[in-house]
Amino acid sequence: MNRVLGFLSGLGAGVGLGMMLAPRSGYRTRMLIQRRTKQGTDQLRRRANEVRDVAADAIRDGTNKVVKETEAIRAAVDAGKRAYSQAIR
Repeated sequence: MNRVLGFLSGLGAGVGLGMMLAPRSGYRTRMLIQRRTKQGTDQLRRRANEVRDVAADAIRDGTNKVVKETEAIRAAVDAGKRAYSQAIR
């Protein structure tokens, strides 16, 4: 019980000191928090979009490389088959 009373006393003292020493009114502080939160959210969204675009480009590039290599392997296998067919004739 003493811990709870100590916690509540500390909480009350902290709130009281915070209210007396706050550099702005509650409304202005809330508006500042709201504006900064929106700025942070917007910046996070922009950065997430940039990361998504970079990842999409990397995936697209990787897919194109795989397709080109697959085509090259197919062409090499086909050339090998033709060479083998001509060699056994």
